[in-house]
Amino acid sequence: MARITVRKGMPSVQLDKAQFAERLKQRFQDPAFEPLQAEIGKIVDAAWDVYDDSRKAPYTRPAGSGYADPAYELSVEWLAQRDAIHEAERRQKSPSSKSRILLIDGSPRSDQTCPGEMSKSFRLMEIAEEVIAREPDFEVERLDLNRLTSEFGRHIHPCKACVSTAMPLCHWPCSCYPNHSLGQTNDWMGEIYPMWAAAHGVMIVTPVHWYQAPTVLKAMIDRLVCADGGNPDPTSTSGKDPEKAKEIEMKGWDFPRHLAGRVFSVVVHGDSAGTENLRRSLSDWLGDMGLIGAGHAAEIDRYIGYYEPYAESHQALDADRAFQEETRNAARALVAAVKLMRSGRLPKPDSGLPDPRPK
Repeated sequence: MARITVRKGMPSVQLDKAQFAERLKQRFQDPAFEPLQAEIGKIVDAAWDVYDDSRKAPYTRPAGSGYADPAYELSVEWLAQRDAIHEAERRQKSPSSKSRILLIDGSPRSDQTCPGEMSKSFRLMEIAEEVIAREPDFEVERLDLNRLTSEFGRHIHPCKACVSTAMPLCHWPCSCYPNHSLGQTNDWMGEIYPMWAAAHGVMIVTPVHWYQAPTVLKAMIDRLVCADGGNPDPTSTSGKDPEKAKEIEMKGWDFPRHLAGRVFSVVVHGDSAGTENLRRSLSDWLGDMGLIGAGHAAEIDRYIGYYEPYAESHQALDADRAFQEETRNAARALVAAVKLMRSGRLPKPDSGLPDPRPK
Protein backbone atom coordinates (compact mmCIF):
# COMPACT_ATOMS: atom_id res chain seq x y z
CA MET A 1 0.00 0.00 0.00
CA ALA A 2 1.42 3.36 -1.01
CA ARG A 3 2.19 5.77 1.82
CA ILE A 4 -0.41 8.50 2.14
CA THR A 5 1.13 11.81 3.10
CA VAL A 6 -0.37 14.47 5.35
CA ARG A 7 -0.50 17.82 3.54
CA LYS A 8 0.70 20.86 5.50
CA GLY A 9 1.41 24.49 4.67
CA MET A 10 -1.39 26.78 5.89
CA PRO A 11 -0.30 30.02 7.62
CA SER A 12 0.07 30.04 11.41
CA VAL A 13 -2.85 31.28 13.48
CA GLN A 14 -0.87 31.45 16.73
CA LEU A 15 -1.31 34.73 18.62
CA ASP A 16 1.35 36.49 20.63
CA LYS A 17 0.53 37.36 24.23
CA ALA A 18 -0.49 40.95 23.47
CA GLN A 19 -2.97 39.84 20.80
CA PHE A 20 -4.27 37.09 23.07
CA ALA A 21 -4.75 39.49 25.98
CA GLU A 22 -6.55 42.03 23.81
CA ARG A 23 -9.06 39.44 22.59
CA LEU A 24 -9.67 37.92 26.00
CA LYS A 25 -10.21 41.31 27.63
CA GLN A 26 -13.03 42.01 25.16
CA ARG A 27 -15.15 39.75 27.36
CA PHE A 28 -14.81 42.21 30.24
CA GLN A 29 -15.96 45.47 28.66
CA ASP A 30 -18.84 46.25 31.00
CA PRO A 31 -18.21 49.03 33.57
CA ALA A 32 -18.85 46.42 36.28
CA PHE A 33 -15.39 45.00 35.52
CA GLU A 34 -13.49 48.29 35.88
CA PRO A 35 -12.58 47.78 39.56
CA LEU A 36 -11.33 44.26 38.77
CA GLN A 37 -8.50 45.03 36.36
CA ALA A 38 -5.84 43.45 38.59
CA GLU A 39 -7.84 40.24 38.90
CA ILE A 40 -8.53 40.21 35.16
CA GLY A 41 -4.81 40.56 34.53
CA LYS A 42 -4.19 37.42 36.60
CA ILE A 43 -6.86 35.56 34.66
CA VAL A 44 -5.26 36.66 31.37
CA ASP A 45 -1.87 35.37 32.54
CA ALA A 46 -3.32 32.00 33.55
CA ALA A 47 -5.32 31.71 30.32
CA TRP A 48 -2.21 32.58 28.29
CA ASP A 49 -0.34 29.72 29.97
CA VAL A 50 -3.09 27.28 28.96
CA TYR A 51 -3.17 28.66 25.41
CA ASP A 52 0.60 28.84 24.89
CA ASP A 53 1.01 25.26 26.13
CA SER A 54 -1.93 24.03 23.96
CA ARG A 55 -3.59 22.27 26.89
CA LYS A 56 -6.73 21.10 25.13
CA ALA A 57 -7.90 18.72 27.87
CA PRO A 58 -6.80 19.73 31.38
CA TYR A 59 -8.01 16.54 33.06
CA THR A 60 -7.35 13.07 31.64
CA ARG A 61 -7.08 9.45 32.73
CA PRO A 62 -5.85 6.23 31.09
CA ALA A 63 -8.40 4.78 28.67
CA GLY A 64 -8.34 1.33 30.25
CA SER A 65 -9.44 -2.00 28.86
CA GLY A 66 -11.46 -2.18 25.66
CA TYR A 67 -9.33 0.40 23.84
CA ALA A 68 -6.54 -0.09 21.32
CA ASP A 69 -4.14 1.73 23.65
CA PRO A 70 -5.31 1.24 27.27
CA ALA A 71 -2.57 3.55 28.57
CA TYR A 72 -3.52 6.49 26.35
CA GLU A 73 -4.71 9.49 28.36
CA LEU A 74 -8.30 10.34 27.41
CA SER A 75 -10.15 13.51 28.38
CA VAL A 76 -12.43 12.89 31.35
CA GLU A 77 -14.98 15.15 29.65
CA TRP A 78 -14.97 12.94 26.55
CA LEU A 79 -15.30 9.83 28.70
CA ALA A 80 -18.32 11.37 30.44
CA GLN A 81 -19.95 12.03 27.06
CA ARG A 82 -19.22 8.47 25.97
CA ASP A 83 -20.79 7.10 29.16
CA ALA A 84 -23.88 9.27 28.65
CA ILE A 85 -24.29 7.94 25.11
CA HIS A 86 -23.87 4.35 26.26
CA GLU A 87 -26.53 4.86 28.92
CA ALA A 88 -28.86 6.48 26.36
CA GLU A 89 -28.34 3.58 23.96
CA ARG A 90 -29.04 1.09 26.76
CA ARG A 91 -32.37 2.78 27.51
CA GLN A 92 -33.22 3.04 23.81
CA LYS A 93 -32.69 -0.69 23.28
CA SER A 94 -34.48 -1.80 26.45
CA PRO A 95 -37.85 -3.43 25.61
CA SER A 96 -39.27 -2.02 28.86
CA SER A 97 -38.40 1.61 28.13
CA LYS A 98 -40.98 4.11 26.96
CA SER A 99 -40.87 5.09 23.32
CA ARG A 100 -39.01 8.39 23.09
CA ILE A 101 -39.47 11.11 20.46
CA LEU A 102 -36.85 13.82 20.08
CA LEU A 103 -38.55 17.02 18.90
CA ILE A 104 -36.12 19.53 17.38
CA ASP A 105 -36.96 23.19 16.79
CA GLY A 106 -34.55 24.33 14.07
CA SER A 107 -35.35 28.04 14.27
CA PRO A 108 -32.94 30.55 15.89
CA ARG A 109 -35.82 32.93 16.61
CA SER A 110 -36.82 33.58 20.21
CA ASP A 111 -38.96 36.05 22.11
CA GLN A 112 -36.26 36.05 24.80
CA THR A 113 -33.78 38.10 22.74
CA CYS A 114 -33.50 40.45 19.74
CA PRO A 115 -36.46 39.29 17.57
CA GLY A 116 -38.82 39.80 20.51
CA GLU A 117 -41.35 37.27 19.19
CA MET A 118 -41.61 33.50 19.24
CA SER A 119 -41.00 31.51 16.08
CA LYS A 120 -43.64 29.69 14.06
CA SER A 121 -41.50 26.56 14.38
CA PHE A 122 -41.94 26.76 18.15
CA ARG A 123 -45.71 26.90 17.72
CA LEU A 124 -45.68 23.93 15.33
CA MET A 125 -43.53 22.00 17.80
CA GLU A 126 -46.17 22.63 20.46
CA ILE A 127 -48.81 21.20 18.12
CA ALA A 128 -46.73 18.08 17.46
CA GLU A 129 -45.92 17.62 21.14
CA GLU A 130 -49.60 17.70 22.08
CA VAL A 131 -50.22 14.75 19.73
CA ILE A 132 -47.34 12.67 21.05
CA ALA A 133 -48.07 13.46 24.72
CA ARG A 134 -51.49 11.82 24.37
CA GLU A 135 -49.91 8.51 23.40
CA PRO A 136 -49.52 5.99 26.25
CA ASP A 137 -45.96 4.80 26.87
CA PHE A 138 -44.48 7.65 24.83
CA GLU A 139 -42.30 10.49 26.09
CA VAL A 140 -40.96 13.61 24.41
CA GLU A 141 -37.55 15.23 24.70
CA ARG A 142 -37.37 18.74 23.26
CA LEU A 143 -34.33 20.35 21.70
CA ASP A 144 -34.94 24.06 21.15
CA LEU A 145 -31.97 25.23 19.09
CA ASN A 146 -33.04 28.86 19.57
CA ARG A 147 -31.24 28.63 22.92
CA LEU A 148 -28.03 29.11 20.97
CA THR A 149 -29.08 32.68 20.23
CA SER A 150 -30.81 33.53 23.48
CA GLU A 151 -29.15 31.66 26.35
CA PHE A 152 -25.85 32.58 27.99
CA GLY A 153 -23.01 30.13 27.40
CA ARG A 154 -24.79 27.92 24.85
CA HIS A 155 -22.57 26.94 21.93
CA ILE A 156 -22.40 24.41 19.15
CA HIS A 157 -18.86 24.87 17.94
CA PRO A 158 -18.16 24.37 14.19
CA CYS A 159 -17.22 21.00 12.78
CA LYS A 160 -13.46 20.91 12.07
CA ALA A 161 -13.89 18.50 9.12
CA CYS A 162 -11.72 15.72 10.53
CA VAL A 163 -13.63 13.31 8.28
CA SER A 164 -12.02 14.83 5.19
CA THR A 165 -8.58 13.91 6.52
CA ALA A 166 -9.68 10.34 7.31
CA MET A 167 -12.90 8.92 8.75
CA PRO A 168 -11.22 7.30 11.80
CA LEU A 169 -9.96 10.75 12.84
CA CYS A 170 -13.60 11.69 13.52
CA HIS A 171 -14.47 10.22 16.91
CA TRP A 172 -17.85 9.17 18.28
CA PRO A 173 -18.68 11.24 20.24
CA CYS A 174 -16.75 14.20 18.82
CA SER A 175 -13.44 14.76 20.64
CA CYS A 176 -12.59 18.10 19.01
CA TYR A 177 -14.34 19.88 21.86
CA PRO A 178 -14.06 21.09 24.50
CA ASN A 179 -10.69 22.64 23.67
CA HIS A 180 -9.73 24.62 26.74
CA SER A 181 -6.57 26.09 25.25
CA LEU A 182 -8.64 27.83 22.55
CA GLY A 183 -11.53 28.78 24.83
CA GLN A 184 -13.84 26.44 22.90
CA THR A 185 -15.91 25.23 25.83
CA ASN A 186 -19.58 24.83 26.80
CA ASP A 187 -20.16 22.71 23.70
CA TRP A 188 -23.84 21.76 23.72
CA MET A 189 -23.24 18.73 21.50
CA GLY A 190 -22.03 16.84 24.57
CA GLU A 191 -25.67 16.88 25.73
CA ILE A 192 -27.22 16.57 22.27
CA TYR A 193 -25.51 13.31 21.26
CA PRO A 194 -27.24 11.35 24.06
CA MET A 195 -30.56 12.91 23.08
CA TRP A 196 -30.24 11.40 19.61
CA ALA A 197 -28.96 8.09 20.99
CA ALA A 198 -31.92 7.78 23.38
CA ALA A 199 -34.56 8.52 20.73
CA HIS A 200 -36.65 5.98 18.88
CA GLY A 201 -38.01 8.71 16.62
CA VAL A 202 -36.81 12.18 15.65
CA MET A 203 -38.98 15.05 14.38
CA ILE A 204 -37.40 18.22 13.01
CA VAL A 205 -39.54 21.33 12.62
CA THR A 206 -37.72 24.19 10.93
CA PRO A 207 -37.99 27.26 8.73
CA VAL A 208 -35.94 27.66 5.58
CA HIS A 209 -33.31 30.44 5.54
CA TRP A 210 -32.01 31.47 2.13
CA TYR A 211 -32.86 28.05 0.61
CA GLN A 212 -30.97 26.23 3.35
CA ALA A 213 -31.13 25.12 6.97
CA PRO A 214 -30.89 27.87 9.60
CA THR A 215 -27.42 28.34 11.09
CA VAL A 216 -28.33 26.73 14.41
CA LEU A 217 -29.71 23.61 12.73
CA LYS A 218 -26.83 23.33 10.27
CA ALA A 219 -24.34 23.55 13.14
CA MET A 220 -25.91 20.50 14.78
CA ILE A 221 -26.13 18.63 11.47
CA ASP A 222 -22.43 19.14 10.76
CA ARG A 223 -21.44 17.99 14.23
CA LEU A 224 -23.52 14.80 13.84
CA VAL A 225 -21.14 13.59 11.13
CA CYS A 226 -19.40 11.53 13.83
CA ALA A 227 -22.63 9.54 14.26
CA ASP A 228 -22.27 8.25 10.70
CA GLY A 229 -18.96 6.41 10.50
CA GLY A 230 -17.26 7.91 13.56
CA ASN A 231 -14.48 6.11 15.41
CA PRO A 232 -15.49 5.09 18.97
CA ASP A 233 -11.84 4.60 19.98
CA PRO A 234 -9.74 7.81 20.03
CA THR A 235 -6.76 5.84 21.31
CA SER A 236 -6.49 4.07 17.95
CA THR A 237 -5.47 7.39 16.40
CA SER A 238 -3.54 8.62 19.48
CA GLY A 239 -6.07 11.40 19.70
CA LYS A 240 -5.80 13.45 16.53
CA ASP A 241 -2.83 11.90 14.69
CA PRO A 242 -3.74 12.25 10.98
CA GLU A 243 -1.13 9.74 9.80
CA LYS A 244 -2.50 6.99 12.03
CA ALA A 245 -6.07 7.80 10.96
CA LYS A 246 -5.17 7.63 7.27
CA GLU A 247 -3.42 4.31 7.78
CA ILE A 248 -6.47 2.83 9.53
CA GLU A 249 -8.84 4.02 6.80
CA MET A 250 -6.65 2.66 4.00
CA LYS A 251 -6.63 -0.77 5.65
CA GLY A 252 -10.45 -0.71 5.54
CA TRP A 253 -13.02 1.17 7.60
CA ASP A 254 -16.56 -0.10 8.18
CA PHE A 255 -18.21 3.32 8.69
CA PRO A 256 -20.42 2.34 11.66
CA ARG A 257 -23.83 4.04 11.63
CA HIS A 258 -24.38 4.81 15.28
CA LEU A 259 -27.94 6.15 14.89
CA ALA A 260 -29.25 3.80 12.23
CA GLY A 261 -32.69 2.24 12.64
CA ARG A 262 -34.44 5.19 14.26
CA VAL A 263 -37.37 6.74 12.41
CA PHE A 264 -37.86 10.37 11.42
CA SER A 265 -40.28 13.08 10.42
CA VAL A 266 -39.49 16.49 8.89
CA VAL A 267 -41.69 19.60 8.77
CA VAL A 268 -40.29 22.58 6.83
CA HIS A 269 -41.99 25.94 6.41
CA GLY A 270 -41.17 29.17 4.60
CA ASP A 271 -42.70 32.33 3.23
CA SER A 272 -41.50 32.62 -0.36
CA ALA A 273 -38.98 30.00 -1.56
CA GLY A 274 -36.82 27.00 -0.73
CA THR A 275 -39.00 24.76 1.42
CA GLU A 276 -38.98 21.75 -0.89
CA ASN A 277 -35.21 21.84 -1.31
CA LEU A 278 -34.61 21.91 2.44
CA ARG A 279 -37.15 19.18 3.13
CA ARG A 280 -35.43 16.95 0.60
CA SER A 281 -32.00 17.82 1.96
CA LEU A 282 -32.96 16.97 5.53
CA SER A 283 -34.65 13.73 4.48
CA ASP A 284 -31.62 12.73 2.41
CA TRP A 285 -29.28 13.49 5.30
CA LEU A 286 -31.29 11.47 7.79
CA GLY A 287 -31.66 8.60 5.32
CA ASP A 288 -27.92 8.60 4.65
CA MET A 289 -27.34 8.08 8.39
CA GLY A 290 -29.56 5.00 8.26
CA LEU A 291 -32.68 6.54 9.78
CA ILE A 292 -36.02 5.51 8.31
CA GLY A 293 -38.69 7.88 7.04
CA ALA A 294 -42.09 7.56 8.69
CA GLY A 295 -43.96 7.88 5.40
CA HIS A 296 -45.32 10.49 3.01
CA ALA A 297 -47.38 12.30 5.65
CA ALA A 298 -44.31 12.59 7.88
CA GLU A 299 -42.21 14.63 5.44
CA ILE A 300 -43.87 17.91 4.50
CA ASP A 301 -42.94 21.38 3.29
CA ARG A 302 -45.40 24.25 3.24
CA TYR A 303 -45.58 28.02 2.93
CA ILE A 304 -47.11 30.24 5.60
CA GLY A 305 -48.36 33.59 4.34
CA TYR A 306 -46.84 33.14 0.90
CA TYR A 307 -45.32 36.49 -0.15
CA GLU A 308 -47.34 38.25 2.52
CA PRO A 309 -45.88 40.70 5.08
CA TYR A 310 -43.60 39.21 7.71
CA ALA A 311 -45.46 41.19 10.34
CA GLU A 312 -48.60 39.11 9.74
CA SER A 313 -46.94 35.68 9.59
CA HIS A 314 -48.32 34.45 12.93
CA GLN A 315 -51.82 35.47 11.88
CA ALA A 316 -51.27 33.54 8.66
CA LEU A 317 -50.38 30.45 10.70
CA ASP A 318 -53.49 30.99 12.85
CA ALA A 319 -55.59 30.86 9.70
CA ASP A 320 -53.81 27.87 8.12
CA ARG A 321 -55.72 25.10 9.85
CA ALA A 322 -54.72 22.64 7.12
CA PHE A 323 -50.99 23.06 7.86
CA GLN A 324 -51.64 22.68 11.57
CA GLU A 325 -53.43 19.40 10.92
CA GLU A 326 -50.67 18.24 8.55
CA THR A 327 -48.19 18.83 11.37
CA ARG A 328 -50.34 16.69 13.65
CA ASN A 329 -50.40 14.00 10.97
CA ALA A 330 -46.61 14.14 10.70
CA ALA A 331 -46.42 13.48 14.44
CA ARG A 332 -49.04 10.72 14.21
CA ALA A 333 -47.14 9.03 11.39
CA LEU A 334 -43.94 9.17 13.43
CA VAL A 335 -45.66 7.61 16.43
CA ALA A 336 -47.06 4.83 14.23
CA ALA A 337 -43.63 4.19 12.71
CA VAL A 338 -41.99 3.99 16.14
CA LYS A 339 -44.57 1.42 17.24
CA LEU A 340 -43.86 -0.66 14.14
CA MET A 341 -40.11 -0.31 14.56
CA ARG A 342 -40.14 -1.38 18.20
CA SER A 343 -42.34 -4.38 17.45
CA GLY A 344 -40.07 -5.49 14.60
CA ARG A 345 -42.75 -4.89 11.96
CA LEU A 346 -41.25 -1.88 10.15
CA PRO A 347 -40.15 -3.09 6.69
CA LYS A 348 -36.45 -2.69 5.85
CA PRO A 349 -36.10 -4.18 2.36
CA ASP A 350 -32.40 -3.30 2.11
CA SER A 351 -31.47 -4.71 5.51
CA GLY A 352 -28.37 -6.87 5.35
CA LEU A 353 -27.33 -5.83 1.87
CA PRO A 354 -23.58 -5.20 1.64
CA ASP A 355 -22.65 -1.62 0.75
CA PRO A 356 -20.20 -1.60 -2.17
CA ARG A 357 -19.37 2.08 -1.52
CA PRO A 358 -19.23 2.59 2.25
CA LYS A 359 -18.67 6.23 3.13
